[in-house]
Amino acid sequence: MNICVFCASSLRIDKKYIELAGHVGTELAKRGHTLVSGGATVSCMGAVGSAARAGGAHTIGVIPQVLVDIEVADEQSDELLVTSDMRERKGLMDARSDAFLVLPGGIGTLEELFEIWTARLLGIHDRPLVVLDPWGLYDPLRELMNHLYDEGFTRPETFDAVSWTTTVEEAFARLEARPHPVRPSVAELGESSG
Repeated sequence: MNICVFCASSLRIDKKYIELAGHVGTELAKRGHTLVSGGATVSCMGAVGSAARAGGAHTIGVIPQVLVDIEVADEQSDELLVTSDMRERKGLMDARSDAFLVLPGGIGTLEELFEIWTARLLGIHDRPLVVLDPWGLYDPLRELMNHLYDEGFTRPETFDAVSWTTTVEEAFARLEARPHPVRPSVAELGESSG
């Protein structure tokens, strides 16, 4: 499988998050998968790519030209695809991926999570979407999603469209299992699109 890993590029985070990304890269390689990533050398992005390659995995990095210009591109990627902007980058990562794994991250990681999550809810794809969150960084997000549901802004399928995990092994087990499709009704599509 081509597994897209969304993760942090911040240099200010605790070392445990970078070690987690390295563990993910190692496990991905051990299971014979290909890594699709944001194509940078910094923080978690760099750690997952380096570890995947060290384990023998094929790595595909997708990075916008603006980041290449500031010299953070992962030139060691087996394939380094340079895009004109962030939107093209996300589209190419999506097109090259069979499944999505979200690690702890900031606003960019959240944007990627929400885009893939929304597309899955709308029936645009039925590929696995898994969040790996060993330390509860996303607990407030899960509380927010419950609140949105209570207020009528989301429907029950929202929760079925993503798997929340706390260990690397559990995350890969969910990635490798075919998820049930999430099929929104026509009436619900209008409710979810704003």
